[in-house]
Amino acid sequence: MINFYFLKHPRFSKICNIAIIILTYVMIIVRFLLNEKGRVNPDSIRYMRQANMLPIIDNTTAPLGYPFEIWLFTNLGLDEFWSSKLVGLIAYTLMLIFAYRKDFYFKEVVMMSALFSFVSVFSYTMSEAPILPFVFFLLYYSKQTIDANIPGIKSVLMLSLLLIICYNFRYSALFLMAGLGWFGLLKIKTRYGKYFILSASLGLMFIIGFKFLYVDYFNEDYVNDFLNIGVKPTSLLLTELWQGLATTYNPFVHIADPSGGIVNYGIYGIGIINILVILYFVVKSKNTAFDELLLWTGFVGLACSFLVQYFYSVNPIDYRLLAPFSLSIWMYYFKKLIERFGNLAYWVPLGSLLTGFAFTYLSKGNYLENRKEIKAFLKSENMENTDILFYLKSREDLANIRAAEIISTVNPKINLTFSAKDTLNPRVLTPYRVDSKLKIKRNQFQKFDKK
Repeated sequence: MINFYFLKHPRFSKICNIAIIILTYVMIIVRFLLNEKGRVNPDSIRYMRQANMLPIIDNTTAPLGYPFEIWLFTNLGLDEFWSSKLVGLIAYTLMLIFAYRKDFYFKEVVMMSALFSFVSVFSYTMSEAPILPFVFFLLYYSKQTIDANIPGIKSVLMLSLLLIICYNFRYSALFLMAGLGWFGLLKIKTRYGKYFILSASLGLMFIIGFKFLYVDYFNEDYVNDFLNIGVKPTSLLLTELWQGLATTYNPFVHIADPSGGIVNYGIYGIGIINILVILYFVVKSKNTAFDELLLWTGFVGLACSFLVQYFYSVNPIDYRLLAPFSLSIWMYYFKKLIERFGNLAYWVPLGSLLTGFAFTYLSKGNYLENRKEIKAFLKSENMENTDILFYLKSREDLANIRAAEIISTVNPKINLTFSAKDTLNPRVLTPYRVDSKLKIKRNQFQKFDKK
């Protein structure tokens, strides 16, 4: 009875919120410090190189939102790597402050952001982190539109502007436009249905202009180079889909063992059970119009993320790629959990933080020590501030790219080359040349940490 009363006490919720927020900040920082390469990947190299080149724009034609944010903080004295980590922390902070000030899904945001998958997103040098607060703002103004709290013209302008901002972080924001447009079509007979359709249409008009005025200007072959029908067979895509969904909606572990094993049954099993619980809430609950918007935005985003793989080469579906779309479904899910179980719902984020810390500790590397080694190496080679070429056998030779990834966190002016004749140049780095002179401390359970 005492425990039951304690759970009902209003201070319990406040204490849990504060504790989870503090632990989430700590976990975000620990997540990249206890990683051998500071939570970067090959795309991170491109983002940091783009930021380093600004205001000059190269021909990669990736959205400039994330590199621009990194560049802003480099003007305050940070390098590109630390700027990218600050961007992730600020993205999390913006969501918290906005949710608290607007009294909009604050508990849900606290719980959702503490999930190990979102901790991993905020700690990653990737564009999913900075897009999340703008997706959250988009959902808030969508609710204001449904509730008629803002005029129609202002609704259209705010929603369109936020969609455009999201697109300038990730091209997959096109799927957010599709989600809002689809919801508008379903609600076409309502007062607000046409506002969502118009907002999505304005977003699509921006994309068309963006393609001809920006993408084609810097790289007219971009679309032809990346569009490729039948990249993967349907059987493989369906397998990757259910695995990606199962790990995305596993609140505790979002990374499966790529080599297989019995542990994956538990990881996928928990995720599938959680998906079934979400579907149970969808079917059995009395959903508001905004609940429906949250669900449709997520479902359409997930569906488009799957279908685009038929003609656009992207990484297999996982928690990171789906984060902008899983966000709304997680918001819906935690709202329902709180309605059904009250403060008991806090055990989900607390359990996720505990699991995440255990995984991070067991698979720990030491980024700061590896960074020190790389800095000493680049200094000895007089490559601290020069352009660097790093040789790989092919784009699929990811096993040997770790040295390049760590180098990019110190000197982002690094490009990959796949021409063997370039290795004749003593200024071109190779995996062997770097590894033979360095003692990089690698993750003890490297096979688990492929993301």
